[in-house]
Amino acid sequence: MKLGVPRVLIVGTGALFSAYHLVLAFHSLTRGYAASALPIFIAMAVYAVATALSLVRTGRMRMPHWLAALNVAVVIALPLLVTSQLDPQRPGGNGYATWYVAAVGTLMTITSTRRRHSYAWVGISTLVVQTVLWAGPGALGAIGVVGSVVWVAVSHILSSGLSRAAQDASKFALAEREAAEWQAAQEAHLYERQFRLAQTSRTALPMLQRIAETGGELSESERAECRHLEAAIRDEIRGRLLLNDAVRREVMAARQRGATVTLLDEGGLDGMPAAELDGVLSTLADALSKTDADRIIVRSVPDAADVAVTVVGLKVSDDGSALALGLDHEDEVALWLEIPRPVLTT
Repeated sequence: MKLGVPRVLIVGTGALFSAYHLVLAFHSLTRGYAASALPIFIAMAVYAVATALSLVRTGRMRMPHWLAALNVAVVIALPLLVTSQLDPQRPGGNGYATWYVAAVGTLMTITSTRRRHSYAWVGISTLVVQTVLWAGPGALGAIGVVGSVVWVAVSHILSSGLSRAAQDASKFALAEREAAEWQAAQEAHLYERQFRLAQTSRTALPMLQRIAETGGELSESERAECRHLEAAIRDEIRGRLLLNDAVRREVMAARQRGATVTLLDEGGLDGMPAAELDGVLSTLADALSKTDADRIIVRSVPDAADVAVTVVGLKVSDDGSALALGLDHEDEVALWLEIPRPVLTT
């Protein structure tokens, strides 16, 4: 659940605060401070349009350059339009007629909040310079220019701090996800190692006990069985998801009759539901039980939409003499099978 102040509330508050400056401007016209009302109405209209454009965000939080530049142009024009109709030496001051000072501060605060700090500082600096030229340095505090500068400074600090906090939070969230993924991977590797060690122990323990009992003096049949067990242990490492009890039995039977069997799981079965995987392995075990090929290669197919496992069986075409003499010979394809990937239904 996302927590925070609703954006509509923030925009609404900014709009009401900006509208208050226009109310003060209209009120000042009724007091007769301005020599002519037309420049004041123009200033009010220009300020209203710039504020509306700045508050209505249709894209990113960061204000477009063109809008930030427009706001700077507006805050340059506002003091010139308004002060051209005011007397800086008026006894008792100009009252609410200097509404433009707070208006400029508000518009530049909005610009800074929307992450255009350089434009905001340029705009507020022009207000300081214009005020000094118009009424002298003493007017900076008297008509509220210092307060407007403070608004922009606070906005800059808060906006930058919140931006850094958001970036840090994003980095922390990414680091947390990576740590969780790493931990899950380590746990998976640990489980895989424990499973393979247990499987290897069950497979090799009887023969290891036999070797210990005989002091390593084994018969030819026992030596052959050791070679078969070594191949079976290698299958557990390279075959992974290609193995279940039925496949293990058929692979061992093929090796005992003299065939060479290679199992390669290249990730094509990862993530397959158990029921669908059992169906694929049942088909594989059945194919192994029916072939008389001398060389069998079983491989899971990664990144394939339709095929889960391929099985190739080759029948040696001679008795081995051609290979011993270094002559070329071609093996006969005794088995070619593509086990389809189960279609998942929802």
